[in-house]
Amino acid sequence: MNGAKYLLDTNIIIGFLARKPEVLELFALKKIKIYECVYSSISRMELLSFPSISAIEINAIETLLLRMNYLAVTKAIEDETIEFRRQHKTKLPHSIIAGTAKHYQLELLTLDKKLANLL
Repeated sequence: MNGAKYLLDTNIIIGFLARKPEVLELFALKKIKIYECVYSSISRMELLSFPSISAIEINAIETLLLRMNYLAVTKAIEDETIEFRRQHKTKLPHSIIAGTAKHYQLELLTLDKKLANLL
């Protein structure tokens, strides 16, 4: 995880792939390089589990994810998640993402303003 600074939430990854202006502007403003970004196993599951996902979309997602480091859920992340969820009463996937960011001391990039305000 050398050089990692940012944990990308699922909605940021989707926005990046869709070239959404607010996501591209965020990357430009912060001068973010993709190799500084990591993603959670939760985001990978969310991204690739849409029932109507096409082969082209799968390929685009997997190609992007290959350029970043992957973070699995560990017991330490579980502990951070439990604490975060108890404190903020958030949905489990959001709590796992937040717990992962906290555990690794990464800046969470998300379009979810409610989640962002909790960090």
